[in-house]
Amino acid sequence: MSTQFDAVSVVKKGNVFFDGKCVSHSVLFANGTRKTVGVILPSTLTFNIGAPETMEIVDGSCTVSIAGGEKVAYAGGQQFSVAANSSFEIEAHTPVHYVCHFG
Repeated sequence: MSTQFDAVSVVKKGNVFFDGKCVSHSVLFANGTRKTVGVILPSTLTFNIGAPETMEIVDGSCTVSIAGGEKVAYAGGQQFSVAANSSFEIEAHTPVHYVCHFG
């Protein structure tokens, strides 16, 4: 997996969720795609999503349950996908650095 994105625009104002336990920034690509890059602090959070997402774990460790399913452990270098109009619960055991890929 790449360690950086080149030739992109970054939205300066961050997206702050769950009282600051999750903070991300939108990264805009020339081809019109958008990703978010962020950090989830140690906590347990539930995300309800509309569009399909793939969460790339860059660093840290967590346990994830997709749509109420079995809990699965993830760490840096791994990823998981969530279908549209679904949810996932993430328990961040350490700060989790991630890239969210939409679509």
